[in-house]
Amino acid sequence: MKNTIDLAEKKIGPLLLSYYLPAFIGVITGALYNIIARIFIGQSVGHEALSGLSVVFPIMVIIMAFGMLCGIGSGIMTSMALGRHDKAYAEKILGNAVVLMIIISLILTIVGFIIKIPLLHSFGATHETIEYANDYLDLILIGTLFATVGYGLNSSIRAEGNAKIAMYSMLISIVINVILDAILILWLNMGVKGAALATVIAQFALMLFVIFHFRSNRAVINLRLQNLKPEKKIVIGIVSSGMAPFVMQIANSIIQGVFNTQLIKYGGDISVAAMGIINSVVILFVMSIIALNMAAQPIFGYNYSAGNYKRVKETLDIAIKSATILAIIAFIVIEIFPHWIILMFNNNEELIIKGTTGMRIFIIMFPLVGFQIITGNFLQSIGRVNTATMMTLMRQVFLVIPFLFILPKIFFLNGVWLAMPVSDCINAVIVFYILKKYRAKITYQIENVQYTISWASHK
Repeated sequence: MKNTIDLAEKKIGPLLLSYYLPAFIGVITGALYNIIARIFIGQSVGHEALSGLSVVFPIMVIIMAFGMLCGIGSGIMTSMALGRHDKAYAEKILGNAVVLMIIISLILTIVGFIIKIPLLHSFGATHETIEYANDYLDLILIGTLFATVGYGLNSSIRAEGNAKIAMYSMLISIVINVILDAILILWLNMGVKGAALATVIAQFALMLFVIFHFRSNRAVINLRLQNLKPEKKIVIGIVSSGMAPFVMQIANSIIQGVFNTQLIKYGGDISVAAMGIINSVVILFVMSIIALNMAAQPIFGYNYSAGNYKRVKETLDIAIKSATILAIIAFIVIEIFPHWIILMFNNNEELIIKGTTGMRIFIIMFPLVGFQIITGNFLQSIGRVNTATMMTLMRQVFLVIPFLFILPKIFFLNGVWLAMPVSDCINAVIVFYILKKYRAKITYQIENVQYTISWASHK
């Protein structure tokens, strides 16, 4: 089919761009939804509700982590299977991924309702914000299955080369979400419950869209009933392939929880609200880089599996350069306009002061983040899952958590904001050397392939 022919033959720059634009539109629209929802809540309910939503955010990240575990893991395996021209095995991967998503979602929902109150407190909920957080989380837990299957299978749509369809599915979901936000929050005055209900309905629409896609003729691979029987080898492959992004998301959730508790200790609930705003804005720009990962992943997986190492290296180099440019642009925009960004969410004077300072400090090393994100995706796409996972843990756990406890003792609230940029700076050095090592290996593989071709032609 044309999708797989493009992965093997189309010029890398235009190919990456053709995959990037749909992914970018999808994820940026999603990030904008997050911002719009918080603006609605901040302006109509207040900064306490913003703080409550910030407390629930790490829990939503955990749910998303399991979706990424199944979705990206199966996506990587699907790309490799298609690279070997094994469509039947790719369809088995898809079926196993769906079953895995359903099982995990049901477990998450049940466990979530059992432990939700202590969980909210552990992530920074206080007496003033627990009601908002609990109201929001109740509905989010009900929609766990929709979110996991919807976002997970969307990764599989990209993996089969249908980047535009993956974009359309996200756009439909997000448009529904924003419209319902306006109706439920502003018109019906449902507050955080309205925001959560809008999210769950939109996730349900996304799930229906992706399932219908894989049952249609436009799909490269199809969801078939006979493939819904789990196979140990495939399930283990999905879990291992998706482990790096899963660990990254779980670590991110833990980080957000520690951030919230430290922010409450050194700056109060209003600092948690500021962190919620900062996260919304930073994620907007991080997702533009994540879209590059989404675009590059099927190219990496297909061509590495097919032995086209030159295309793998070219994709890596273009992706890193592009990610760095995006990170620098984000840094400039945020450093220039932090006051106006905070003001969009809420006009509380203390929130503006703390949020402006926090935002400027938090993203000071952002230009170094782009190539780190791309390198992690590259490693997991070529099967170096353990290295990608350890690299992620280094930044998200081993570095930032100690700094979250050390730096505030010296710089107080500013020390909390400093923890992430200091970690990013140190981790950038580590990732650079890892990238250098694996890039050299790819170069060696290219030279070896060229030597083999040359030897065969002379013979």
